[in-house]
Amino acid sequence: MNTKITARVSAFFAIIAASAGLACAAAKPEIEAQKAAEQWLALVDAGKFADSWDTAAAYFKAAVTKEQWETSLVAVRKPLGDLVSRKLKSAKYSKTLPGAPDGEYVVLQFDTAFSNKKSAVETITPLLDKDGKWRVSGYFIK
Repeated sequence: MNTKITARVSAFFAIIAASAGLACAAAKPEIEAQKAAEQWLALVDAGKFADSWDTAAAYFKAAVTKEQWETSLVAVRKPLGDLVSRKLKSAKYSKTLPGAPDGEYVVLQFDTAFSNKKSAVETITPLLDKDGKWRVSGYFIK
């Protein structure tokens, strides 16, 4: 292969690699927020409701007491039964959300099935907390 072709091929692959790196960097908040949400959901799935409150965002804790949170999950989540499946439906990064202070959020939606509810949509909203860690600031089941 001549050197001009080799240089063009190398430049092409360098552009592709750089583009892939930009795409990964752009998706990083969603990926990091999803990891945090899935770890948090594992606590809820295991019935560790108090632990889920302990690891939630400061904003979340200011909105609901640990006792209120536990009571709510016992009433709403426990009757749904065990987790059967959960699949990410969407992940959207935003700096503003209705009724919440400006910040860095990712709104995650999961298609979820439980033993007593075959089709549900869970919406989990991690927020980049003041310490730079993603933590859950909201959780809803439809």
